Amino acid sequence: MTKLSKRMASLSSKIEEKTYEPLEALKLVKENATAKFNETIEAHVRLGIDPKYTDQQLRTTVALPKGTGQSVKIAVIARGEKVSEAKAAGAELAGDDDLVESINKGEMGFDLLIATPDMMPKVAKLGRVLGPRGLMPNPKAGTVTTDLAGAIKEFKAGKLEFRADRAGIVHVRFGKASFSAEDLLENLKTLQEAIDRNKPSGAKGRYWKSLFVTSTMGPSVEIDVTILQEMQKDN
Repeated sequence: MTKLSKRMASLSSKIEEKTYEPLEALKLVKENATAKFNETIEAHVRLGIDPKYTDQQLRTTVALPKGTGQSVKIAVIARGEKVSEAKAAGAELAGDDDLVESINKGEMGFDLLIATPDMMPKVAKLGRVLGPRGLMPNPKAGTVTTDLAGAIKEFKAGKLEFRADRAGIVHVRFGKASFSAEDLLENLKTLQEAIDRNKPSGAKGRYWKSLFVTSTMGPSVEIDVTILQEMQKDN
């Protein structure tokens, strides 16, 4: 069993063994984000699904109203005028065969990859390097599109792609410790609604198993999902 550091033990002692009301949990996570940098706030959702079955997979996007507080490096695989369009819209990298080749060599200096539909046959050959990193463009995620300017703008503004991993757990960053608890709650509520709205058709029984929120260097706090689902947005 891993021994907790004095710092982590001290922070963990503030957390009771119970599920917390959402705003209370987020205030506690912020209080425990004591590192010397602006910690990322993350949600870890365990769902009652088995992603090895195609009708129990979850992969979609969510546009967080308060943003993520993080800059996103975007690469775009396109050809012709679309390359110039992508660069003008703010993509850090854009190209056609040259970019495909550099990615194939393992050069991954980006956080998100967008491709135009006509380039997908070439992108598909990069599955070996993109797949394990969750970077393969997908129409459902909005990363295969002809509207490059619109897609880049949305992802820069706080749109996120997320998926359930092999264990049926969703890991999503939804803000920074510098955010107010109220802004974090608005982002978390939006995430919860996206997960519910995209419930896989094959999901049976209890869908939400647990929801924990945490900061990069802090202990996790469990949230009462039912309370979160019943909350109404301010707008």
